[in-house]
Amino acid sequence: MQDYKSVLAEILIDEKTLQKRVAELGAEISADYPGDNLLLICILRGGVPFMVDLSRCITVPHMMDFMAVSSYGAGKRESTGDVRVTFDLQTNIRGRDVLLVEDIVDSGHTIASVLEMLITRQPESLKVCALLDKVERREAIVPIHYRGFSIPNKFVFGYGLDLDEYYRNLPFVGVVDLKKYHPE
Repeated sequence: MQDYKSVLAEILIDEKTLQKRVAELGAEISADYPGDNLLLICILRGGVPFMVDLSRCITVPHMMDFMAVSSYGAGKRESTGDVRVTFDLQTNIRGRDVLLVEDIVDSGHTIASVLEMLITRQPESLKVCALLDKVERREAIVPIHYRGFSIPNKFVFGYGLDLDEYYRNLPFVGVVDLKKYHPE
């Protein structure tokens, strides 16, 4: 695996800006969900750092659960649109206020499929909180109720987003220099 610095074109969103926006989102969500019916659902694996930080900024009682879905073929950077659940929720969401926490919404196919599936489980409400939104790549209609940042159509990594499964731990969102990046 290449050192991330050798393929980093630029830091798109620095750590301070990320954390400020996560805190703002936490305050918005706290104001919108008084009570104790809120359930955060994180789409694994990329959403974990964002959900952990967001959860710390939400001041109302809430629960967390996780699910993993796959829509990317082996070695592909773009969704195939064929979504399958590889790890399902452990919590019954019927009657719950559900907030789906996602690292990035790109084409929208994956999140749209997950929303369709979750609505059949009869939550009280179902909304999306996305850290990053690539609006110009959207192919499916996805209602994003809480948006961290709208970003350009660039290959990004860090803060949950991987580069060949590495560098999710970086405290910033960086852009990959495609001229220097050579996947193994």
